[in-house]
Amino acid sequence: MSDNLKRQLFGTDGIRAKAGEYPLTPEIVVKLGQAAADAFLVRRNASHEWPTVILGRDTRQSGDMLESAFAAGLNSRGIDVRLAGMIPTPAVAFLTSDLKAAFGVVISASHNPFYDNGIKFFGPDGCKLSDALELEIEHRLLEKESFSTADFEGIGRSGALDKATERYVHFIRNGPGQGNDTLLSGLTIALDSANGSGFQSSEALLHSLGAKVIGFHNRPSGLNINEECGCTYPREIEKLVRESGADVGVSHDGDADRVLFCDETGSALDGDEMMAITALFMMEEGALRGNTLVATVMSNLALDKAVGQAGGNVLRAGVGDRSVIDLMKKGDYNFGGEQSGHFIFRDFLPTGDGLVSAVQFLRIMKHKGKPLSELRKVLTRFPQAQRDVRIKAKPPLEELPSVSGKISQITKTLGEQGRILVRYSGTEPLLRVLIEGSDADAIEKEVEELVQLIQEEIGE
Repeated sequence: MSDNLKRQLFGTDGIRAKAGEYPLTPEIVVKLGQAAADAFLVRRNASHEWPTVILGRDTRQSGDMLESAFAAGLNSRGIDVRLAGMIPTPAVAFLTSDLKAAFGVVISASHNPFYDNGIKFFGPDGCKLSDALELEIEHRLLEKESFSTADFEGIGRSGALDKATERYVHFIRNGPGQGNDTLLSGLTIALDSANGSGFQSSEALLHSLGAKVIGFHNRPSGLNINEECGCTYPREIEKLVRESGADVGVSHDGDADRVLFCDETGSALDGDEMMAITALFMMEEGALRGNTLVATVMSNLALDKAVGQAGGNVLRAGVGDRSVIDLMKKGDYNFGGEQSGHFIFRDFLPTGDGLVSAVQFLRIMKHKGKPLSELRKVLTRFPQAQRDVRIKAKPPLEELPSVSGKISQITKTLGEQGRILVRYSGTEPLLRVLIEGSDADAIEKEVEELVQLIQEEIGE
């Protein structure tokens, strides 16, 4: 297979589309299961016995259909499937590694609306797949018209994985520094589960650690996942904290691999603030490996300043939690994340986990004995202007003269006092724009002018 094979299906986080439309039709998803089976089977250790795959899903109505189709594809190629049910994405990563499965799969579109869905993969180590393996799966799917079915006695079977959620909660609860019934005692937490797959696990764990938990958006219908709730709607958790009088707000996305916090005044924090608080605390404890935090190019420059003043260092990866994880693995660093709410605590899991992150942040609050409104003062953000522009195509930016020209002009104007980032989303029809600088009014004006040019060229 050519290294230059262009991606057609996989984005930055698996395959994502409207459920029932290409490539998330039952027929294609069966073939995807078969293609994935073949790609993994040729790599498995010959000493492994009958291969098993862990398959989980979020709460979307289309999850039943896609789960059944993918499992059928795996079964047809001789793989047994253990169904974890509605469970957070990082739980599948944990279970795959813990149960020594051949690989893990999650049917989820994360923070997207209910009508979307997606398929994410984890390798036997609980890590997301390499680009090369994703491309191999895609190549097998697209190049092969049909797959044969295993001999009758070799057809795999599917069955429920008993106590999947309980195993996951037990694992986090007994992680480093957390096996304590009173770890979070005295805290009242407003919890927004986004009507997603963390609707059971997060509340159960936080309660077991001594917190009083007031649950919201924890009754999934299959159609209400992320519906004006969850961490992509920060105003909701802000409102819930103010109305409930909670000490802190915690908000997940649909598959609970992200988390958003809100202080007791009803003001949401972003990922940069949480990373600053955590990195500085871990440095105090001597727990931040290499005194290094791994963030992305989207993080505010104030993060570098805050960590640097304490004697630490910030490394920047490309956008996406997988890019952060890859850089963390290369340097053997143990904490990193994204401004959007993905955080990776590698001492627990090799992937982002909203519940692990929530417990770690809440532990810091308890240890410090201060509210989040005080803790967040460690970071004074530089002004940023961000926009997501809906688009109808994704041509190279250099093919859009007015847009690329405006970007060059802004870059020159900012000089060393700021920066501009313009990139296509890997999962949605969006062009994301970020300008950072010392003059808030100036960068707002610049971003509006750039957005106007983008809309004229490729806007919906």
